[in-house]
Amino acid sequence: MAINYDHLMSLKSTGQEFSYGDRETMLYALGVGFGRDPMDEKELSFVYEKNLKTVPTMATVVAWGAGPIADSGINYMMVVHGEQKLTLHRPLPAAAQITADSRVVGAWDKGEGKGAIIVTETVISEKGKDKLCTLESTIFARGDGGFGGPREGAPQPHQIPDRAPDQTVEAETKPDQALLYRLSGDRNPLHSDPEFAKAVGFDKPILHGLCTYGTCCRAIISSVCDYDAAKITGFDVRFSAPVIPGDKIAVDLWKDGNTISFRARVPERDAVVINNGKCTLAG
Repeated sequence: MAINYDHLMSLKSTGQEFSYGDRETMLYALGVGFGRDPMDEKELSFVYEKNLKTVPTMATVVAWGAGPIADSGINYMMVVHGEQKLTLHRPLPAAAQITADSRVVGAWDKGEGKGAIIVTETVISEKGKDKLCTLESTIFARGDGGFGGPREGAPQPHQIPDRAPDQTVEAETKPDQALLYRLSGDRNPLHSDPEFAKAVGFDKPILHGLCTYGTCCRAIISSVCDYDAAKITGFDVRFSAPVIPGDKIAVDLWKDGNTISFRARVPERDAVVINNGKCTLAG
C-alpha cells in the first residue's frame, strides 16, 4: 500500500486519553540517567516523590502511542525518527490525566528510492485544563519516496553556531539503560533483543533516540539550568546516529541569550549522535 498524499494529510485523532503518576515520572528520570548518585540532593529531586520535579522531555512519553498515522500506507519497517521538537506551555506536573490531539502537518516527497519526510503534531492538555505541551515529530520513511507529494518546503533544522562550543558536558549512559528506558513506553525489540538487532544490521541493541534526547536534556538541566528544569520551554533535535548503551556522550553547548544550541557526540567513535539541537529557556 503506497502513500496517498490527500489521505495522509487528512489523518488526525482527537481526545485520546492517558494518565501518568509519580511512578512514571520517577521511572522516566531514572531511564535518562538521573539519580546515579543517590546522595546528590539535586538529582534526587527528580527520582524521589518528596518535592518531585519533572524532566521536560518526559512530554515525549506521557501519551505514548498517540498519533493519527497508523492507516497511512507507510512502510514502517523502513522508518527512522528524524527530528523531535517540543514546546512546553507550562511545566509538566508530576502526575496528571491528559488528552492528546494529533494530526499530520506535512509530507514531502524526496523522490523514488529517496524516501519521504512526514511531520506530525500532538498537542497534550491536562484533562479539563489548558495545554501542557506541543510535540512535533518528523519521521524519514526511507521506503516511501515517489508518492507524488511536494518536493520543497520541508522544515529546516536549527543551525549550530560557527564557533567553538562555550561548554561541553559529559553525559554517560549505562549498559542496561535501554532496558530501563523502554519501560516508559517504547518496547521496540531493537533496543532489547540482541537477535533482532543483528537481523536489522546492528551488532547489539541500540539506545532509543528519545533516550539520547532525554540524556541531552539531563546534561543541560545539570549544567546551564543548575537543576531548575522549569526554565526549559523548548527542546528540539535532529537524530543523526545511534548510541550504544554504555557510550559516553559529550554534549557541546553554545549559549546565546535564552537559546542554548547543542549537539551530542560519542568521542570514542567520533560520531555525532544528535545535531542541530535547540533548547529554549524562559525569559
